[in-house]
Amino acid sequence: MKKLYAILLALALTLSLAACGSSSGGDAQQSGGNDAQQSSDAGSGSGDAQTPPDSGSGDVITVGFAQVGHESDWRTASTKSAQDVFSAENGYELAFVDCDNDPAKQLEAVRNFIQQGVDYIIIDPIVATGWDTVLTECEDAGIPVIVIDRTVDDSDKYVSWVGSDFKVEGLACGEWLKAYAADKGITEINALVIEGSVGASATIGRTDGFKEIADREGWNILASQSGDFTEAGGQEVMESFCQSYKGQFNVVICQNDNEAAGARTAMDTAGITYGVGGDVILVSFDANKPYVQMVCDGKINANFECNPMAAPTVSDIIQQLEKGETPEKEVYVSEHWFAAEDNVTSITVNGETQEVIHATQDVVDARPY
Repeated sequence: MKKLYAILLALALTLSLAACGSSSGGDAQQSGGNDAQQSSDAGSGSGDAQTPPDSGSGDVITVGFAQVGHESDWRTASTKSAQDVFSAENGYELAFVDCDNDPAKQLEAVRNFIQQGVDYIIIDPIVATGWDTVLTECEDAGIPVIVIDRTVDDSDKYVSWVGSDFKVEGLACGEWLKAYAADKGITEINALVIEGSVGASATIGRTDGFKEIADREGWNILASQSGDFTEAGGQEVMESFCQSYKGQFNVVICQNDNEAAGARTAMDTAGITYGVGGDVILVSFDANKPYVQMVCDGKINANFECNPMAAPTVSDIIQQLEKGETPEKEVYVSEHWFAAEDNVTSITVNGETQEVIHATQDVVDARPY
C-alpha cells in the first residue's frame, strides 16, 4: 500500500506537469514514474518513508518468504507458522515460495520478490554461503531482509536473524548423553551420527556441538554421514551403518526427527533394539509433537527442540521497522530438552544450568506443534 500510494502520487504530479508542457511530456511522464517507483522501493519498510494520511485504515504489508522446502515435519510447522501470522487478517499479504532444497531456486525466488517490490523478504537459507550478491541487491532496492532458522555466513546485509543456537543444541545433546551414561553405568560411547543437509548451519552447529563434548569425553564417533534431514535419507544411512558397524555401536544421533524415524525403521529391520531398555541410545533433534510422543513412549531416549515458530518474532521485528525502530541483530527463540526417563533432570551448557523435561503424556499433550 505504501508503494501504491507513492506511485499514484508521483503519477498525478507528472501528469499535471505534462498538461502544462509540450508533446514531449509523454517521455517525461514515463521517466518520472520510474524514478518514483525506485524511490518508493528504496524506502519501503525502512521506517523512513512517509505514511499515507489514511494509514489508520490499515495498510497491507507485503512479505516474500523463500522457504527451504518441505523435507520434514519441522519445515511444515515453520511454513504453517508463517502462513498463520502473515495473513490478510493480520494486515499482511504473503508471497510464499517452497524452494525444494534447491539453492539456485532460492536465489531466484529472492530476486523475484525484489522485482515484485515486496515490503519485506524472509529467507530461511538452504546453505550458509553464496548470499552476499543477492542481499546487496535487496539492500539496493531498499527491501529489509529477515533471516530465520539457518544462518548466512558470508554477508551481514540483513536486518535481523531469528532462530536457534544450533551449537548449543549439539552441546546440550552431548551433556545429556554424558549424564545419562554416567547414571546408567555406561563407560564407553560408540556413536553413529546421521547429519542433516550438507552445508546447512543446523547441521554444522549440531555436529560441532556434539563433537566438542565427544572429543572432551574421549567418545568414539564411528561414522558421521548426511541423511539430508529426510526419513528416507535417515533410513538409507542407518541401513548402511547397520551393515558396516554391526554390534559396534551403542548410540545413534539423528539431527532431526524425520531421520530418527528412518533410523528406527532400519534398526527394526536389522533386529536392533533401541530406546529405553534397548541396546542403542537413540537421540533426535527438533522435538515435533509426534516425536516427543515417541520419547514419552520410550522409543527415543531424548529429543532436543528446535523451535519452528519464528514467524511471530519476525512480525514483531517488522512492526518495529514500521515504527522506525532498530531491532536486535540476533534473536534466539526459546527451546527445551526432553527425555524419556527422569534420571537426568538438568544439565550444564556453557556454564548455564538448563532443565531436562521428563516427557510425560501431559507434556506431549501441551505441545503446540
